Amino acid sequence: MNSELPASPDVKSAIFQPLYLQISQLLLERIASGEWPAGTYIPSEASLAETYNVSIGTLRKALNELVSSNVVIRYQGKGTVVAAHDSDSALFRFFNILRDNGERSLPLSRVLARHLRTASEEEALALDIVPGSKVIHIWRVRDLDGAPAILEHVYIDAARFSGMDREPDILPNTLYQLYQQKYACTVANAHEQIKAVNAGPDEVLHLEAEEGEALLRIYRIARDFQDKAVEYRVSTVMTRHHAYFNQL
Repeated sequence: MNSELPASPDVKSAIFQPLYLQISQLLLERIASGEWPAGTYIPSEASLAETYNVSIGTLRKALNELVSSNVVIRYQGKGTVVAAHDSDSALFRFFNILRDNGERSLPLSRVLARHLRTASEEEALALDIVPGSKVIHIWRVRDLDGAPAILEHVYIDAARFSGMDREPDILPNTLYQLYQQKYACTVANAHEQIKAVNAGPDEVLHLEAEEGEALLRIYRIARDFQDKAVEYRVSTVMTRHHAYFNQL
């Protein structure tokens, strides 16, 4: 092979990025489009290198970018698979609440309410949808170590997740897995903002908090591979025996 100029016009137009990043972006677009669904093997490195008219080394660097972003998983001697949110990986990649001693425990969810309604201004802004659009609102408690620890409000675009206000009848513990399996929508990253709040009537009732007790409130916007908002989530966390943990 004498040249590493890819055949795709999309690659040629992105002249200010290293070639391997251009290839990585093209692969990501094919994954995001559903061409290669979660849990499936993508074509071999040799085949992809030929498709994009690049060296194996360049193609491998492009795949490394996707591996480091948890988009794909490389299995030695088998190939590369589009990452899937199984219940454990989805929970523990995006769940940052630990016991005070640093140990993780599995949260179990109890849905208090689920309904279709018009988005508030805050919800529409977070989800980047037109004001007045419909959202599905899921209100649930998450238990840790057998005690209520998190009160959550989850908001998703009703147009994108059509019917989820009714089905499935029992929502799974891990919503991200449901988004991926039923709606071909994969949460790739999330941005969070954390504030200190005091317990109000809802937290007293559902978390067994003391009135005015200090709690954490986490505002999260989860996004897909194309950086589109998937979900807006507001979680209020008891801090008697748990803390928020993030490794930088």
